[in-house]
Amino acid sequence: MNFELDSMGLVAASDAKCDVLLVLVPQSFQAAKDDLSELVGQVLKSGDLESKPGKPLTLYRPTQVHAIRLVLAGIGDGAARQVRTAVLAAVASVKSAGLKRMVVCFAGPAKEDAVRAAVLAVADASYAFTYGMSKPEGRTLQKVSIAATNASELRATFECTVATVKGVEMAKEWANRAANHATPTLLAEAAKELAKHAKIQCEVLGPKDVAKLGMGAFMAVAQGSEQPLRFVVLRYAGTAKSVAPIVLVGKGITFDSGGISIKPAPEMDEMKFDMSGAASVIGVFRALALLKPTVNVVGLIPACENLLSGRAVKPGDVVTSMSGQTIEILNTDAEGRLVLCDALTYAERFKPSAVIDIATLTGACVVALGGVRSGLFASDEELGAELLAAGETSQDICWRMPLDEEYAEGLKTNFADVANVGGRAGGAITAAKFLQRFTERFSWAHLDIAGTAWKSGGQKGATGRPVGLLLEFLLKRAHSK
Repeated sequence: MNFELDSMGLVAASDAKCDVLLVLVPQSFQAAKDDLSELVGQVLKSGDLESKPGKPLTLYRPTQVHAIRLVLAGIGDGAARQVRTAVLAAVASVKSAGLKRMVVCFAGPAKEDAVRAAVLAVADASYAFTYGMSKPEGRTLQKVSIAATNASELRATFECTVATVKGVEMAKEWANRAANHATPTLLAEAAKELAKHAKIQCEVLGPKDVAKLGMGAFMAVAQGSEQPLRFVVLRYAGTAKSVAPIVLVGKGITFDSGGISIKPAPEMDEMKFDMSGAASVIGVFRALALLKPTVNVVGLIPACENLLSGRAVKPGDVVTSMSGQTIEILNTDAEGRLVLCDALTYAERFKPSAVIDIATLTGACVVALGGVRSGLFASDEELGAELLAAGETSQDICWRMPLDEEYAEGLKTNFADVANVGGRAGGAITAAKFLQRFTERFSWAHLDIAGTAWKSGGQKGATGRPVGLLLEFLLKRAHSK
């Protein structure tokens, strides 16, 4: 799907030849003398269109426009959330109508966050996953024009958002794939494909390489599966080598049965999404290839399956991490922190300016924050504030969680340096405290995306979060230098 940004108002939009003309109408709308403006004013006055978003009005071949369908959608005060709600509802209402070309026109000057919301919503509403379908019915929408009278002021935001869409959809694509079509090896191959783009390099380490590095925690998780582990190292070189990189670490458990501490059967199929952190890192690198910001980024993906077999790690086993710290594995379903801790230690060699890990880590974070905000933990106040702000700007929101030292008490054990779980209470926080033990040599943040990486039920599928948040953070870092 191709997006373009056009400088035009309602008069020019009425002449656009397209399948659907979507007009976003704010509550402050004042009708001008042109036919389309007068029509909008009439339907507002009659009450057939509400300024409150979510209830679009569709007209078939109205004489006032050249589009086959005209959709009028109220956007309230024009805030990003209002625009997103309106666009999602509008696209859903015409999605099955042979929709190939759409013009989305703001009935007045548009704000940057409103344009960002419109682009993201169109992409989200029209996305179609087809991999594995014998008779795929893909996305029909091929071209979308975003129209506003102040388009020149919105160019930078628009281009960034279009790149974000590419990254989000790549993350969705890999997270949505069945586990047998997204093995550690296949995930590593997807990362290698990114190296075809300028400024990106990729290295993939196998079991022997990881063993030489002493990644005992990572290897323990992988040992129950016949699929060999892969450790992916992506590099984006956007500026001088002397500039310290930002390291993104994505949890890549391509299927999580829970191991010996096996999960309940209901919804276990959704554990194919347990590599959503890794998918988000791949998505970010896809967007970096398009935007080419002046920042250095390293992506680390420890990828493996967590299965139960005669070789699987057992509750009570003690392993030695790459850092040299010993870990008692009390619950094999707390495997994400085990693969991440070795990746975090590996990150030290890059002498990073910051390290951010992204993981579908705990059900406790879902209980705490639901599916609205990702959990944000940070050992550095400035880094935490930057990520929180990036989430608000990108509309990929998160919430700051505590890291008080008292939460680490539950991780004490008589048989190793640390246990991998600390009880049910504050589970998302104790998981973060476990990871923090391996981050003393750099500025660190942790994003728990267990509640936001995918949706269940009738809308089951990956969301592509937090690609938008991470990309916004990286771009702000690039511009601050």
